[in-house]
Amino acid sequence: MARTRNHRAREYLVGYLFVSPWLIGFLAFTLWPFLQSIYLSFTRYNIVSPAKWVGGANYRMLLTEDPLFWHSAWVTIRFALVFVPLGIVIGVGLALLLNVEVKGMAIFRTIFYLPSIVPTVATSVLFIWILNPNIGLVNRMLELIGVKGPAWLKTAPWAAHSLVLMALWGVGGSMVIYLAGLKDIPQYLYEAATIDGANALRKLRHITLPMMTPVIFFNLIMGIIGAFQYFTQAYVMTPNGGPEQSTYFYSLYLYNRAWKYVDMGYASAMAWMLFLVIVITTALVFRTQRKWVHYGG
Repeated sequence: MARTRNHRAREYLVGYLFVSPWLIGFLAFTLWPFLQSIYLSFTRYNIVSPAKWVGGANYRMLLTEDPLFWHSAWVTIRFALVFVPLGIVIGVGLALLLNVEVKGMAIFRTIFYLPSIVPTVATSVLFIWILNPNIGLVNRMLELIGVKGPAWLKTAPWAAHSLVLMALWGVGGSMVIYLAGLKDIPQYLYEAATIDGANALRKLRHITLPMMTPVIFFNLIMGIIGAFQYFTQAYVMTPNGGPEQSTYFYSLYLYNRAWKYVDMGYASAMAWMLFLVIVITTALVFRTQRKWVHYGG
């Protein structure tokens, strides 16, 4: 019995030794900064000087004295309200089109998926050229049909729309997940519907979409989290928040507070506000799943 316990203890020790690099990295670079940021959010800290405890002053300033906080929050929410629903509709639509079994379909699936694996910075630089008002590809194509294109990233009404357009260009990542969900739908459901005389539209409405709701729910959650943390594209394409701060996203403002103004305490408070908003929003969406998400055949 003692020999068995010793053997198991050695197995556990070997296992922990194998995962120790990850554990050390998690504790040092994830858990410790996570906990430290809670403390820093209640301090005034500029990296150079020691942190000074200020209690809830950072949060009070955020909610009552900082108009940029509310402006950046509204820019982010507005982006999420447009991008997330459009991303779901376009992703599902593409998956339905690419689910048809025809010759060469694998090539089309690859073409639509490729934009999602291109590095974000490279994509942003590419779209700066594509959306250039003078030499950009989009405005050149619009000129061919007699339409004068707007100054996409140079005017307030169009700058935010440009970022939505670029985000939708990478919808192929979610499209692959939707496509996998379509492949998982049992064929006998469609066969039974055909026997009952259901047409393609009825099959889509009563079989395909209900069976896809778990996948749609997953992409909805991931889309909301991603939209609230939208940063890189706005930083590269509109580094100062765009014209009239129309693309001054919350994460961009947080970055500026932390590294431009070196106000780490205030930035930590902003990060925790963002964390709470994401948790609450996600929890509310989870509460709705009982009404529209269907599991099982």
